[in-house]
Amino acid sequence: MDKVLIEIRDMHKIYNPGENEVRALDGVDLTIYENEFVAIIGHSGSGKSTLMNMLGCLDVPTSGTYRLHDIDVSDMEDDELSDVRNREIGFIFQGFNLIQNLTALENVELPLVYRGVGKKERRELSLTALDKVGLSGRLDHRPAQMSGGQQQRVAIARAIAQAPPIILADEPTGNLDSHSTGEIMQILRELHKEGRTVILITHDNDIAERADRVIRISDGRIVEDTNRLVKHEEESYEENHQNCGWHYSSCHHCRSRNRLTESGDSSNPCVYTTGIQRSHQFRAGYQWHCEG
Repeated sequence: MDKVLIEIRDMHKIYNPGENEVRALDGVDLTIYENEFVAIIGHSGSGKSTLMNMLGCLDVPTSGTYRLHDIDVSDMEDDELSDVRNREIGFIFQGFNLIQNLTALENVELPLVYRGVGKKERRELSLTALDKVGLSGRLDHRPAQMSGGQQQRVAIARAIAQAPPIILADEPTGNLDSHSTGEIMQILRELHKEGRTVILITHDNDIAERADRVIRISDGRIVEDTNRLVKHEEESYEENHQNCGWHYSSCHHCRSRNRLTESGDSSNPCVYTTGIQRSHQFRAGYQWHCEG
């Protein structure tokens, strides 16, 4: 079974408590495993940006718990949260957030300076990161001398320079053309293949569909959670075995393969607490439940 990385339970975030309160998050339950590629999608006002702030330790919930690597970060003070962010998370933003009067290399080095990394080490880390995103030939270029796609690649290099286990990307392709969008998504896919957990925040269905798991949020609640790899695997199995007596499911949470006979018996029962009841439907009408 894959190791749990992020575990959120009954999370609420309320702004302006009282008569005019806004429930940005309303009882969110979410589990993310190590080395997943997850897209969180929702329209403006859905709560996805608030959830991103919680996942990125940029804010704390009004109530509920958030465990990261089995450590409760829900009630941490600002300096503690800062340490967690620096150690665990690489951020990528829609607006690139580059310093205009610094070169690409200097932009990547800057966070390392604040983290106390020595001059020689931070240069080596920055050069490696820029090479990884294909910008070894743009080291001395400033943001105004680069395209939007190149600027976003600098931002990615900055995020991955110290190899954080989590990449949190907030609308990373929102300001890019289709070609640059493809390049950025390919880089994120490569980072995922290297073992990082990639969490992508977007409003774009086409972008979300490039992730392996799609979580849809609306009115501060998770309303859909789909593992696209499992869905494809189930569809392929059903297509190839539609005339036999076996029906197949792969449980997203326990990562096990379960087969149901025509009598409804399962070869691998699983109950995993997620807070969301998930039900896999089968051609013959049987169901497999993971209940929260």
